[in-house]
Amino acid sequence: MALFKKRTVGKPGEWYYCLEHKKVEEGPECPAQNRFGPYTSREAAQHAMDTARDRNLEWDTDPKWHDEDKGDRSGPSGD
Repeated sequence: MALFKKRTVGKPGEWYYCLEHKKVEEGPECPAQNRFGPYTSREAAQHAMDTARDRNLEWDTDPKWHDEDKGDRSGPSGD
């Protein structure tokens, strides 16, 4: 008996953005590694690449995660 069922059909109202075909699809038509989602609406899925770009920019410029000093890895005392 399998522990996990392979889900081949999406639930109504689940929207995905296919990275390979660059299109919005209702339900998972393409493999998981080729899509973003699920989104709650077609419009949200249409803006998937914009959302990803905005999030990447936020992460790249987040001062909590931005390491200025990449050269010295010896620690705070300089050992």
